[in-house]
Amino acid sequence: MLILLPPSEGKASQGNGPPLGELSFPALAKPRERVLKTLMRVSKGRGALTTLGLTEGLAPELAKNLALREAATLPAAELYTGVLYDNLGLATLSPAARARAEESVLIFSGLWGVLRISDRVPPYRLSMGVALPSVGGLAAYWRPKLAKELDRLPGLVVDMRSVTYTAAWQPGGRAVAVRVLRDGKVVSHMAKATRGEIARALLECGAAPSTPDELAKILDDLGYAARLGEAPRAGKPWTLDVDVTDESTPK
Repeated sequence: MLILLPPSEGKASQGNGPPLGELSFPALAKPRERVLKTLMRVSKGRGALTTLGLTEGLAPELAKNLALREAATLPAAELYTGVLYDNLGLATLSPAARARAEESVLIFSGLWGVLRISDRVPPYRLSMGVALPSVGGLAAYWRPKLAKELDRLPGLVVDMRSVTYTAAWQPGGRAVAVRVLRDGKVVSHMAKATRGEIARALLECGAAPSTPDELAKILDDLGYAARLGEAPRAGKPWTLDVDVTDESTPK
């Protein structure tokens, strides 16, 4: 099983380890270097905030992009903060669940393409929705490169990503996209928390579903009101709806 996560806008302010070194999926080293160099160049230009889609209040974030090569790093598991990661709680997983997370969790990134939770990177600011000069839209840039690396990974794909990041890799019919609903309507303010909780529950229970039906059954057993959608067209992901209330996520 693979669990796909988006990054978060909220990140740790600084690292505590050595500067940037080798990351997982080493075949992505050259594409990563191109994005990194372009991001550093853009971040020191006059139109940096506009190009990166940042407000004036986020101008101090540009300094992080300028220090990418020498800045202290920290594991991706500690870098990303925010609602989804707070509810996933990577730091408090049991040893067995942590080992499963090392193998199955993939975090998508506009700068790095994709990371495992143990990859050490510095804080940065770059969304997958940005178009960089000479690179273009990052989702389109990363799509063929990530497909070459990730298509070969086996297992059912549990997709917790937001739309911006799903465009960077589309696993097709072996993927199950998790939607969060309340009163039959898709919600956003509870979706991140619920997805984080579901990812944690799957890691802690040790289940290894190989089909969408097995995934739905496991989540139902874990106390979630999960409902698998109809079989999709060939090459399209399945949809699994999780119904929540304001009071709690599991039923």
